[in-house]
Amino acid sequence: MKIYVDFDDCLCETARGFVDIAARLFGKNVPYEQVKFFNLQQSFELTDEEYEQLMLEGHRPEILLGYEETPGASTVINELLDKGHEVMIITGRPASAYEPSRQWLDEHGLERVKLFCLNKYGRDAFIKNSEFNMELEDYYKIKFDYAIEDSPMAFKFFDHLPELKVLVFDRPWNHEHELPGDNYTRCTNWKAISEKIS
Repeated sequence: MKIYVDFDDCLCETARGFVDIAARLFGKNVPYEQVKFFNLQQSFELTDEEYEQLMLEGHRPEILLGYEETPGASTVINELLDKGHEVMIITGRPASAYEPSRQWLDEHGLERVKLFCLNKYGRDAFIKNSEFNMELEDYYKIKFDYAIEDSPMAFKFFDHLPELKVLVFDRPWNHEHELPGDNYTRCTNWKAISEKIS
């Protein structure tokens, strides 16, 4: 099988990192459980300038390398690879974040997975003048059997695959979001994801 895995908040605890950054840079003390919007500008009530500063800080190589692994992620992905499945990490991070993201994967035992920076949210959505190494027209040529994703904003990228099973990693910003169809299942951890795929 071919399996799509999102990076941030599926493989690693990015939003928890941004909670700390928002507090450090702007004194915005929003508990992780109250990050109710995938759009962090909205969750932290930031100006456009503050939001850009937040995203630049959160994508610095040393910050990217410091995000904690989501418990069980590398173990389950390696089990899937060992069974002969193909796992592709499809992230909305810009290509400027590719090298530290690749390094993070390698340091967490995920050397075998392919990594692509997909223009998921429109150019300049996070960092101005961003480049990506995969565009949507190329992404749409790939047929996936499963997708693991936390962002409701990304669900539209699965509409072209009616047989796709989408495992929604349960997070505060998607918890109250109505899932688009019967092929969507909410999972609270990697153990649940492993059970659904097997």
